[in-house]
Amino acid sequence: MSIPYELTGRTQQKARTRKALIEAARHLLAEGMTPTVERTADRAEVSRATAFRYFANQRALLVATYPHLEEASLLGAAAEKDPLVRLDAVTEELARRIVEYEQELRAHLRLSLESATAQSDELPLRQGRAIGWIDDALSPLRDRMPARELRRLVLAIRATLGIEALVWLTDVGGVSREEAVDIMRSSARTLLRSAIADAAL
Repeated sequence: MSIPYELTGRTQQKARTRKALIEAARHLLAEGMTPTVERTADRAEVSRATAFRYFANQRALLVATYPHLEEASLLGAAAEKDPLVRLDAVTEELARRIVEYEQELRAHLRLSLESATAQSDELPLRQGRAIGWIDDALSPLRDRMPARELRRLVLAIRATLGIEALVWLTDVGGVSREEAVDIMRSSARTLLRSAIADAAL
């Protein structure tokens, strides 16, 4: 088993170089550009050969920049079965990440709106992962609701909870980020409660 490059030799210097590359990638995202390893190396003033020792490809770089790209679920193995509890846990974590990575997510939202021809791999933060996380949270409803209705519910909740909603609430609605998060989570909860009540009729 090979040892990662940054864990050998001058580890503190390598940690600084890795951090500089990640920061450079985030700056590129904030400027509306999808960072490649080459472009990020140039921005960080690191040789391209050195950058590739840390990040073998663009995906590895982006995972380091936004480390949630690989996650299939935001719930642990011992997650509650109650869909309301599950959704609340997911919306709390998702909202936290939206605020923490707001600039990167805004940049990708802008890219997706400005470029009608943008390829899927050019918008790595716009891949519908939140839909999967919400679907996972609502999985206990699969035997209680028709698949089509459950899919509509997942999409409706996603529409209330994302960078798009945060931008509208803060930039247009004029509320604070804290209040925006509260509104998003409350809307998601209301949609789920209404769907559960309808399913029980």
